[in-house]
Amino acid sequence: MKKLISLLLLFTFGLSSCEKDDICDANTPTTPRLVITFYDISNPTKTKNVTNLKVIGDAMENGIVFNESLAEDDPLRYVTSGSTVSIPLKVNDETTTFKFINNSLNTTSINTDVIKFNYTTQNVYVSRACGFKTIFQMRGTLPFVQTDPDGDTLWMTEVDLVNPNIKSENETHIKVYF
Repeated sequence: MKKLISLLLLFTFGLSSCEKDDICDANTPTTPRLVITFYDISNPTKTKNVTNLKVIGDAMENGIVFNESLAEDDPLRYVTSGSTVSIPLKVNDETTTFKFINNSLNTTSINTDVIKFNYTTQNVYVSRACGFKTIFQMRGTLPFVQTDPDGDTLWMTEVDLVNPNIKSENETHIKVYF
């Protein structure tokens, strides 16, 4: 009888030491991307779609993937045509530079602008299952620098910082007028 009670106690303590599996819910907010919305320069309250926009970050060969379902060698995988784009910032650095190529699939009217974003990072604990996420704070009175490597005119006529705190992807952080 003592052996049976000892066995049951051992089994009970064994079960109590197990932990349930931690699974990070897919709906849990993770590190947010920078949300950029494009507007019509002649009507600043109206959004405007970019055409075949390609965004290439530092040390990227092909650019940001906007259409994951397409093959890696398909040029349409790396372009988007819409009024809003979300781009990732580097979590282990305080600057990120992107080339924004408008009309990237049209060889006669390609126009490239480069923007360098300056920011600080902060790691925020989400949960044991999900770990940490990084949030960003745009830095300085001019948190970005816009240049034109082509030597022609900037296609992004005006770039405005709307929200310097990048904590979620639910709002526009930067407005671009063209």
